[in-house]
Amino acid sequence: MYFSFQACKMVLTSERVPQTDAQTLKSKHKKQRQRNRPRNKRNRLEDSHPTHPESSANEAASAMPGKQDAVATEKTRDQIIAEREAKKLAKQAKKLKNAATATADAPAAPTVPTTVSTIPATSATKIITKVEQTTITTKLTTTTTTKKADAAALKPTQPAAVNGKDAEEGERSREQIKAEREAKKAAKKAGKSGGAKVEGVLQQLADLKVSEKVTANAAPSATEANQQMKKPALSKAERRALQEAQRAAKAQGQTKKAQPAGKTPPTAVPKESKRESVSPTKAAVISYPSKCPASTANGDCRVKLFNHLVCAKEDSQFINDPLVHPSIARLGVQYARRTVVGSNARCIAFLHALRQVVHDFETPAKKEFGRSLDAAVKHHVDHLHKCRPLAVSVSNAYKQFKNQLTQLPSDVPETELKELLVHFIDTYIENQIGKAAQAISGFLQEKITDGDVLLTFACSSLIQFICEEAKRRQVAFRVIVVDSRPGCEGQELLRRLHANGIPCTYVLINAVGYVMAEATKVLLGAHALLANGYVMARTGTAQVALVANAHNVPVLVCCETHKFSERFQTDAIVYNELSDPNQLVRGDKCQLSNWAAKGKLLPLNLSYDITPPELVSAVVTEVAILPCTSVPVILRIKPDIGY
Repeated sequence: MYFSFQACKMVLTSERVPQTDAQTLKSKHKKQRQRNRPRNKRNRLEDSHPTHPESSANEAASAMPGKQDAVATEKTRDQIIAEREAKKLAKQAKKLKNAATATADAPAAPTVPTTVSTIPATSATKIITKVEQTTITTKLTTTTTTKKADAAALKPTQPAAVNGKDAEEGERSREQIKAEREAKKAAKKAGKSGGAKVEGVLQQLADLKVSEKVTANAAPSATEANQQMKKPALSKAERRALQEAQRAAKAQGQTKKAQPAGKTPPTAVPKESKRESVSPTKAAVISYPSKCPASTANGDCRVKLFNHLVCAKEDSQFINDPLVHPSIARLGVQYARRTVVGSNARCIAFLHALRQVVHDFETPAKKEFGRSLDAAVKHHVDHLHKCRPLAVSVSNAYKQFKNQLTQLPSDVPETELKELLVHFIDTYIENQIGKAAQAISGFLQEKITDGDVLLTFACSSLIQFICEEAKRRQVAFRVIVVDSRPGCEGQELLRRLHANGIPCTYVLINAVGYVMAEATKVLLGAHALLANGYVMARTGTAQVALVANAHNVPVLVCCETHKFSERFQTDAIVYNELSDPNQLVRGDKCQLSNWAAKGKLLPLNLSYDITPPELVSAVVTEVAILPCTSVPVILRIKPDIGY
């Protein structure tokens, strides 16, 4: 070895001698080139480190011994650091062993096993963190001799650990197995850093196994309790089913408590019915008017399509209320019993009763007349709405009255304020109903000539007034009155026209196709005229207008502007009023005579229908003869023109 090293050294030195001249030549040429280029950082680095292959090889060869010495010094330093860390770990393991033996000698207590088992786990985590800091340096500094020694030292210990794991795997929990694995990893890494210092870590691992055995034997009940506490995770559907079962059981228990003795317990309440009974909003919305329930005592005989519609009430709410004026209570009875029918008649009756309320009203102490009267009138209107839904004409009249209340002066005595309100009511009846009818009649008198055959449907006070005016003008015409069940209101119109000497023909609606060919004009009344041009009138009006359109007969709708509504509607289902279904029963021989006893049956008696504007030729109002699409214009200009 010594001879070969000296020979190599001599060869290297012999090769260096002839290269010195070439190097000096190259350096001269290089200096000349460097004079013509700028001196930046990159050039300075190239000057300090020449790229000549021969010179770089020589420098590498000359610098090799120094590098080997530096690596040797670094290796020894890292080994020293690893030995120090191993000593610290050995001291900690010794302390833990002493603590474990002290606790093992102490008397057994329920809390001792848990504390002993937790100490090695925490120490294992400390060992892992400290060893991980030294593993990177130890991998670089370890040599083949240390690796062999480590392998020889770990061979007898690893099978024991594996056998112990297999024997105790059934008794240990998941946390204990995890801690043991981490401790094994720490021992293996510490053994790689220094083979002679592995005994402390192995001793600590043995202590950890002993403590785990003690805890597993001393506290099996605690582990079983923990396993019982860990329940399997339920799916969303299973949790929902469990909640529904609990709710049903709770509801059944409540019904059993509330049920008196001697009765059988009721069945569990379904979810939907329970929600409907418990919901405060649905319970509070018993508002006027009540709506049809989804099911009755006779069975589920309600069609869901019409559940939102208002039902007719046989037993009215005519209880003596001290806050309701007698005139309003009387009017409510007339509304409910259909004694007062017709849009104009209902509006006039409401305004007369309202005038009586204003006349008899007394302002409470320390209250303002306008506000207190507004609250009282609102209570009366609510009572009327409970008896029967308000007509559009009545709603518009009430809005105008409220608007007048807000414009009352504050420095005027109460008697004068009452006179102003009474005068407003009388003026409203005169202008909106009386003079409006005269203006509409004046427009139509120009259209009615001798030989005309006027066809009308049901009963309308405005159509009656127009026919009577034409009779006064001595126009030769006749009237065909089309009527329909169950109201048969056309009979009243027939009686009034016949009393005035007007020749009339009376037919039911099923024969309208036969008599439509004789008619020259169709005059129809209206309950309301909607903002989209649709006409809301008595049920059957749309059928008459359809037949007239098929026969090319002009259809004229007579309607005052106080019946115009801002509501939009294209069918008779969105908003309507249900009349008494018993009106559809003719007598005892009718098949519907005992409809209440039959399940799944409920006669539908709609009060109004909707006529599209395509079937209406024109609408005759007190303003002018207008198309149906002009309703929004009238609603916009009506406050300006005083209507």
